[in-house]
Amino acid sequence: MRMLVTLAALCALSACGLQPMYAGGTSAGIAQGIAAIDVPAIQGRGGWLVKNALDARLGVAGQTTPQYRLDVRLDDSLEALGVLNDDTISRERRILRARYQLVDLATGSVLLDATAGSDAGIDVVSSEYATIAAEQKALENLAVDVADRMATQIAVTLRNRAAAGQ
Repeated sequence: MRMLVTLAALCALSACGLQPMYAGGTSAGIAQGIAAIDVPAIQGRGGWLVKNALDARLGVAGQTTPQYRLDVRLDDSLEALGVLNDDTISRERRILRARYQLVDLATGSVLLDATAGSDAGIDVVSSEYATIAAEQKALENLAVDVADRMATQIAVTLRNRAAAGQ
């Protein structure tokens, strides 16, 4: 009976039209398009972290001649959330936002103009070193999260563009 239910679920799933984005591995058109994105340097430590995370995600098919350029501007802020009676800060919020554009190098047209962002809460403790270390670790985690969001949106955009036959 379980086998029958599993088989029915698989048949229903195949009828829904879902397709793997990276079907075909590194030789697939989407993977080749993603690998053909040049990411110029991004300002600041957060920019360096985001660029490295993007390079790791976008270089899935190896090096190819760039067809696209990804322009990224970051906004990294740290704000006080919890303030105690003696005006000391007990909690901070680190926010990392990216505004990015995917530009077709052949035509100069902007294929994608979007934003991605993430935030993290940080406890402020009596040790200044521990607080600074927590702020830096939060920035590292946020950079990876923002790069993941960007890479997903870029892959969807390139897939939709390929499906439209452009």
